[in-house]
Amino acid sequence: MPTNLYGPGDNYDLNSSHVLAALIHRFTLAVRNKSESVTLWGSGKPRGEFLHSDDLASAVATLIEKYDSPDPVNVGVGSEVSIAELALKIAKIAGFKGLIEWDSSKPDGTPRKLLDVSKLQNMGWSATISLDEGLERACAVFAALSSSK
Repeated sequence: MPTNLYGPGDNYDLNSSHVLAALIHRFTLAVRNKSESVTLWGSGKPRGEFLHSDDLASAVATLIEKYDSPDPVNVGVGSEVSIAELALKIAKIAGFKGLIEWDSSKPDGTPRKLLDVSKLQNMGWSATISLDEGLERACAVFAALSSSK
């Protein structure tokens, strides 16, 4: 059971993407359009865990090699970040220096998603791509994709 995923091949469509990819898209557009502010849904308080898809692939390889049970295994990083913190990280990477506003009339989504990843860690696996490194990579990929359109 993987946590929230991001990475190569992600869906950056503003109408159907998940929070991380949508934030990358929104802040990249804001920089290109020289927007003074970006308005995001909710309060920014929900907390989530985000795993790079390359780390998921590594976890699956470990499970294939070392796990032989029908019981599910959580795959994640074992740490969380608030959506507000995530937005600040992505804004900084994208080069957005404007105001981030929160529209609390819109839903927050799941209040918290943090998995117990001890089973997988006990097999010797842990994520190797930090959130900051993964965000740098994802922002660069999206910038390249969106500039070629």
